[in-house]
Amino acid sequence: MKLGILCTSAGLFCPPEHAGMEISEIVTDSRLACPGSLFICIDGLHTDGHTYIGEAVRRGACCVLVQAGAPADVPAGVCRLAAENTRSASALLYNAYYGDPCARLKFIGVTGTNGKTTVTHMLRAILEASLCRCGLIGTVGCESAGRHLENRMQNRLANMTTPDPPELYRMLAEMAEDGVEYVLMEVTSHALALGKLEPISFEAGIFTNLTPEHLDFHGTMDAYADAKAKLFRKSKLSVVNLDADYAGRMLAAASGRAITCAETDAGADYKAEAVRVIGQTGVDYELHSGRSRLHIHCPVPGRFTVMNSMQAAVCALELGFGASAVKIALGALAGIRGRMERLRLGVEADFSVIIDYAHTPDALEKLLRTAKDSCTEGQRVVVLFGCGGDRDRSKRPMMGAVAARYADAVIVTSDNSRSEDPQAIIEEILTGMNREDVTVIPDRREAIRYAILHARPGDLILLAGKGHEEYEINRSGRARFSEREIAMQAFEEKRSRGSAGRDTTDP
Repeated sequence: MKLGILCTSAGLFCPPEHAGMEISEIVTDSRLACPGSLFICIDGLHTDGHTYIGEAVRRGACCVLVQAGAPADVPAGVCRLAAENTRSASALLYNAYYGDPCARLKFIGVTGTNGKTTVTHMLRAILEASLCRCGLIGTVGCESAGRHLENRMQNRLANMTTPDPPELYRMLAEMAEDGVEYVLMEVTSHALALGKLEPISFEAGIFTNLTPEHLDFHGTMDAYADAKAKLFRKSKLSVVNLDADYAGRMLAAASGRAITCAETDAGADYKAEAVRVIGQTGVDYELHSGRSRLHIHCPVPGRFTVMNSMQAAVCALELGFGASAVKIALGALAGIRGRMERLRLGVEADFSVIIDYAHTPDALEKLLRTAKDSCTEGQRVVVLFGCGGDRDRSKRPMMGAVAARYADAVIVTSDNSRSEDPQAIIEEILTGMNREDVTVIPDRREAIRYAILHARPGDLILLAGKGHEEYEINRSGRARFSEREIAMQAFEEKRSRGSAGRDTTDP
């Protein structure tokens, strides 16, 4: 593609003498530069791309985009471009390079600390029931009209809900070619703060909630909220949970129509009334707007399902989709991988195992309260969890306090310790626990095995934190790690011992 065309699309000044230059590739990693490539210098969280200009040029880069005002030694003969923000320019350039897929797609973005994955999957079910072809971008993976898309990100130790521009816009181009109409996207605060979504305008944006998370990156809750609010400046329709903290911040940022949902706030545009939480069989409620009333049943267990399904329903209704599709799709919703996912251990098992992605204090509390509400008298809730390394440390004692308060038995273990010492993370978790009957097993595989082998009849074992993830990250790198397989193997061991129906030593 001609450099002049790329620059025009990205709003960059292109030296006239270089406008006809053919760009073979756009890269943000100097190691990927090749003959005819455009190298974008990103001042990253750990390294500054401006220091790698020489390497990129040696590998064949014919053009370099630098941050305005940044020290940058661009060799003579190499085209030099400048942008106020190379991150935002990167998103615009990649979108242009891949044929402007954003112009051919409609986007619905969901942001918030918890609930993004569930809401996007619920929306997909509703839109597909309305015969729309959908794309999906989020924590569990990326799909185009039901086809899995590989995220070939350079950093395999990263866990990106919203992919970086090199991958994001390539996948959006594939979706456009597949005839996708709507893209349901989990929108993270990082993606908004770092300008990854610059070319995208959203038909609708949804705010689920905001609780402490990612403070290692944002610093304060106000900064975290401000990053989230950027979505609603880019959305024609904003659907906001009025019961959530910082709802007012999101409404103030909304540039288009703003619609509110609530269970408790009587001033909301849509309210959930006559709510019934029916244990493991889901929730029932009346969705009331003042103009109409719709009975909704959703088989996903947990009180949080009321708000999640309500926001998906309201968004679809406000975009013009029919009430019948909303009711049918939510009523038939299958489980979402890694979200209150019950393992099928077999008829011999007299206890249950649930895998869930809960990795924040708020999500862990909701998971535990849901579990407690669904248990009968005498049943125990056993929770196994840890906290991620190289991430916000303030939530560690908070999660310990939540587990101590709501669980009948607690097993503290590792969860993607990354470069940190797993035992040190565990010690920080334990500072928030005001009980002594806590089992500590740093090796997560052994912790899961222990939980299964020591399960009592009727126990509900919650494996919290990893959810859909099939890997574990520690100082040695990233390795395959399937909680499902580990739990099933442990159950087979328990069954072969003849103890599938009786407990051994208490956790």
